[in-house]
Amino acid sequence: MTAQLFTPVDFRGVSLPNRIVVSPMCQYSAIDGSAQPWHQVHYGMLAMSGAGLLCLEATHVEREGRITQGCLGLYSDDNEAALRPIVEWARAWMPQVKLGIQLAHAGRKGSAQRPWKGGGPLTQADAPDLPWTTFSASANPYDPAAKWHAPVALDAVGLTRVKQAFVSAVERSARLGLDLIEVHGAHGYLLHQFLSPLSNTRSDEYGGTMEKRRRFPLEVFEACRKAWPAEKPMGMRLSATDWVEGGLTLEDTVETARQLKALGCDFIDTSSGGNSPAQKITATPGYQVPFAARIRRDAGIKTWAVGIITEPEQAERIIAAGEADCTAHARSFLVDPRWGWNAARALGVGPPSLPLPAARGGSILDFKPSPGMVRAAD
Repeated sequence: MTAQLFTPVDFRGVSLPNRIVVSPMCQYSAIDGSAQPWHQVHYGMLAMSGAGLLCLEATHVEREGRITQGCLGLYSDDNEAALRPIVEWARAWMPQVKLGIQLAHAGRKGSAQRPWKGGGPLTQADAPDLPWTTFSASANPYDPAAKWHAPVALDAVGLTRVKQAFVSAVERSARLGLDLIEVHGAHGYLLHQFLSPLSNTRSDEYGGTMEKRRRFPLEVFEACRKAWPAEKPMGMRLSATDWVEGGLTLEDTVETARQLKALGCDFIDTSSGGNSPAQKITATPGYQVPFAARIRRDAGIKTWAVGIITEPEQAERIIAAGEADCTAHARSFLVDPRWGWNAARALGVGPPSLPLPAARGGSILDFKPSPGMVRAAD
């Protein structure tokens, strides 16, 4: 019997050859939002990983919405042009692999140092024109004790600007020919900041009750969905819980997922936390899988499970048990860039559920090693 992890799954008009997703992973290596040679090498490698879907890193919809100076963006013609050859290379050499992108706005967690420079907020000591102004649901800094910048609470003009920035990035994604979009509403970034009572203390129609707090994220998603081709899937990454008493709960997120589904959302990429330094998380293998299972069951929507899913047998159990429709992996692919191939070997699976590179004049399946040559898979 074929391993369930290696069965195809459909999202709207897009069919993935298997249920393995390469999660978005920030590289902090762009220049003014534009991809560099590093990205060509990085995504070229991941396109050949054996995963059914490769999702590009958090790609920011406006310059002020970047986490760091090195974050990828899709807010300019230059950004769009820099991504095009990466997409075209993957299409030419790995036509079976579907390509997604995560569209994001960092909100109050923007204007930060790259991780290898210590993270935390930028200061004027880093450059005369730093830090830049950040925006959020309310004027509450992420961590006052660590001297995070106080963001500007978005007014009506700002809300319209951000929503249009998301729509413009969706339109650029469509021109690039990407297959799938994930709107980032997790990890303490802007849309999560609206959803959570820890960061949203507004008293207007976008704050107060849970229904009002989810209004702006839903408006953004709805506008994005209308701008995206009807036959292509769009989903959202959500933090299921803030892991802080008085914060966002799983029950809140289940209802958000229901309302997103009504707006044409095709999946929920189910994560957690990221919105408060007071969070208390015990991270064990598969610790977020129950969130994906609950949302899948109660909201009736497809889910991706993510978070310390490192072993093929573990991923297979999640899919076989119906706890999620896909498993998404990040560090696993950095440790083993052929994780999908090796998972197939471990589970006794071969083509056609494993995307393989196209070779000039034929298929990699036609390759015959010379005497004495050892194939990489052996």
